Amino acid sequence: MLALLLALGSSLAYGCADFLGGLGARKAHVLRTVMIAAPSSLAVELLLWPVLGASFSPGVIGWGAASGVASAAAFVLLYRTLAIGPMNVLSPVTALVSAMLPAGVGLLQGEHLGPAGLVGLPLALAAVVLVSAGHGAGSARPSRAALLLAFGAGAAIAMQLVFLHQAPRDSGVAPLIVGRAVSSAVTLAAAGLLYRRLGAEKPAYAMSAAAGVLDSVANVLFLLAARSGDLAVVAVITALYPAGTVLLARGVLAERIHRGQLVGLGAAAVAVSLLALT
Repeated sequence: MLALLLALGSSLAYGCADFLGGLGARKAHVLRTVMIAAPSSLAVELLLWPVLGASFSPGVIGWGAASGVASAAAFVLLYRTLAIGPMNVLSPVTALVSAMLPAGVGLLQGEHLGPAGLVGLPLALAAVVLVSAGHGAGSARPSRAALLLAFGAGAAIAMQLVFLHQAPRDSGVAPLIVGRAVSSAVTLAAAGLLYRRLGAEKPAYAMSAAAGVLDSVANVLFLLAARSGDLAVVAVITALYPAGTVLLARGVLAERIHRGQLVGLGAAAVAVSLLALT
């Protein structure tokens, strides 16, 4: 139950971070937003060091660095995927892959689900797709390249979660600190190389920093959840993060929640209840 609650908290924090990051990216180039968000996220993890501890063994540094590279790759692939579109087809693909791969790794490592979990897990995967889907795909069909990018983005997100889970349980927040330092370095290097293409618009500093803080909180909650529960369950619950984004868009921007998304939110609630019984 603790792992489930932590995973739900992680999912909500990821959804809020994506919402704020998306709003920030409307005001300036996305790399300008990330240049504010990434250091803010790293600062939070450094502040948590005295509270949760950190052990920087070679294994921790290796898994943390791998998660950082995966995080940077996920960022590039995800935004490239959404730029090609159609978003209402590609976004569910990315979310589903990011949920299924860690769940598969957990099951292959010997995790077992009870009868309720065997129903709740696929129901949660269906909820991920429904919640993250937009309004009607219409006649638009994604190209093969776009689908490959969507799978790549989902796989990169999944690998970040798996690598964090593989780090030793007694390492505290060390994997997150290493991973964030690596992903920040990669992002800042990319921003430096593309500096002339970033435009003159100033980023929304407060909004970007808040997105970074929430992303860090989400990472910490996921790490704690994965250490206290099954990766198969935690990863799928965490992948419900589009629900938080959808609800915030409805409350703040007055965006309409479509019928399929409402069904997805209901399915998510049922799935979480079933997984709580596992």
